[in-house]
Amino acid sequence: HVQLVESGGGSVQAGGSLRLSCTYSGNTYSNFCMGWFRQDPGKEREGVASITSLRKTYYADSVKGRFTISLDSAKTTMTLQMNSLKPEDTSMYYCAAKRWGCEVVQGRPDPNSFDYWGQGTQVTVS
Repeated sequence: HVQLVESGGGSVQAGGSLRLSCTYSGNTYSNFCMGWFRQDPGKEREGVASITSLRKTYYADSVKGRFTISLDSAKTTMTLQMNSLKPEDTSMYYCAAKRWGCEVVQGRPDPNSFDYWGQGTQVTVS
């Protein structure tokens, strides 16, 4: 059984910063991928960033240079540091995890490849 719990969402003005965290508990795997996704009502979930157990990272073009994904030393907490936020970053953000490596489609982490999901945290940029 795997559980993912997100925290850190909220409201911020354009140009500001937020830090999202996702804590993983349950089955442990030596080779895994964790990622952040976002979804607006009526739209498909899109990949934002992902990181492998060896800390190789992938980013959607829209967030490169502004967002940073990281994994703590215990490899149980993943963080997304979001700087220079824009109104178009407003969305529900979800963390996810999967065994084995990260899969990317058209430059974005592929949500269809992930097995485990958190409940989501809202980010609003005005």
